This record gives sequence, C-alpha cells and structure tokens, in this order.
Amino acid sequence: MTDTEQLRASALAFRDLHVPGRPLVLANAWDAVSARIVEEEGAAALATTSAGLAWALGAADGDRLDRDDALAAVARITAVVRVPVSADIESGYASEAEGVGDTVRAVLAAGAVGVNIEDALYGEGAGPLRPVAEQAERVAVARAAADAAEVPLFVNARVDTFLRGAGGLGETLERAAAFLAAGADGVFVPGTTDPATVKALVEGIDGPLNILVGPGAPSVAELAALGVARISAGSSMAAAAHGLVRRAARELLGTGTYENLTGGFDYAGLNALMGRAG
Repeated sequence: MTDTEQLRASALAFRDLHVPGRPLVLANAWDAVSARIVEEEGAAALATTSAGLAWALGAADGDRLDRDDALAAVARITAVVRVPVSADIESGYASEAEGVGDTVRAVLAAGAVGVNIEDALYGEGAGPLRPVAEQAERVAVARAAADAAEVPLFVNARVDTFLRGAGGLGETLERAAAFLAAGADGVFVPGTTDPATVKALVEGIDGPLNILVGPGAPSVAELAALGVARISAGSSMAAAAHGLVRRAARELLGTGTYENLTGGFDYAGLNALMGRAG
C-alpha cells in the first residue's frame, strides 16, 4: 500500500467511527507517550489537544504555536500509534484562508486523517469569532486541499459561540449550517453539556455532533442517548496530569513527602509500552 492509500484507508476508518448514538470517544493526547497510553487502553482513534500540545512545547494555547512545531509533534504521535489520528489545528495556523490549505497538506504529511478548525479569534482587539463567511472560506480551503490529495480528511468545524459567550443556539446552528455547506464533515460545539441544549444541537445540525466533556458533564452513555456522535476530553486530561505535577512538587518541596506520587505508571511498564510503539 502506498502512503496515500494508507492515509485514505485510515481516514475512511476514522469517518466511520462517527455514529450518532454510538459516539467516538476521544481521550485527547498531547505527546507520544500520552498517545500510546490512550491507544493501549483500547481507543479506536486518537485526537490531539491543541492546548495540551502547546503547553508541552512551551507555548500558551490560542493561536500562539508555530505550525511547524505543532505538526512535528503530531507526526511524533502518528509514528507511535496504529489507530487513526485527528489533529487540532486551532484556527488553521494561518492568517489567510489560503494558508489553511498549506496546513492541511502538512497535517496529511504528518500522518493525521482529521482536523479540528475553530472559528475563534485571538489577539488584541479581535472579536470573539470570525465572521461566518470568512470562516466558511477557511473550511472550504481545508476541504479542497484534502480532496486534491485524494484523502477524505474528516474536517470537524468547531463553533465557539457557547465557549466564548458569543451567541446561543440560533447563532450556533447558523454557523454550523454554513460550515457544513462549505465542506465540513462534522461540527464541534464546546462550552455546553446541558442535555436540552445538546439535544437541540443534535436535532438542528445536519451532521455528526461533537461535544466537549470534563468533570461534571453527563456520562458518555447519557450523551450517546441524546444522539451525540463524538465526545472529546479536550485539554482536561493534560490539565489533570499537570495538576498532579503541581501537587507532587508542592508536597516534595514543602513537606518533603511523596504521597502524591502513589499510583504512577511504573517505569518498566512505561518503558515497555514505548518500546512497542509504532
């Protein structure tokens, strides 16, 4: 099989995992070892967290990470796992729409078969969200770049209305429809897990719905019953891991004890896991 044929097969397998009522559950990874652990625990696919990945590379989240650095990290992840990988590319790592196409080509070269593209805007004086038409153009460019490469990349259009307090259900559905029409395959709506709202999103969006979860959110089974097709942990696992680092460091440097280190992945097991990578 050629590289393109392998990518195409992986992309099709990833696409087939998005089933309303039987959702794809993603425990988002941020480096090679977190990816291997998640795969070893039985994940059908992997997705990166842009925040976790940025933190691991010494940057803040929010379009501050260099594209080459981000996709080199994605390539390290795809190199150590066998399941399909989707890359969170924030708003496309490009100021202009044409640059999103370059990013998608780099994503495919890195071995990933899906992307998240968000409509949030960052920077001083920026509005909370890109205008609908402008974001739809970026989605269309991503779609065209993948189609030209003959890989059915899963384009997950993230709508940040709830996350950024920039609109409610109506605005979300309007944006979702525009992005699906531009070539997106699914819609990611972080910032709400309210069952009534999630149900309305499922009913109002003509494509697979992705919901972001964390502590306090409904269970996977509850979201599945609402018709959700994809469930993501996002940055919450990376944040939990870093919370452990802070607690353990505080204890070690404060009381001089080590209780927070209990339950860690044993050295031999982790070394063996990474020795079997790829």
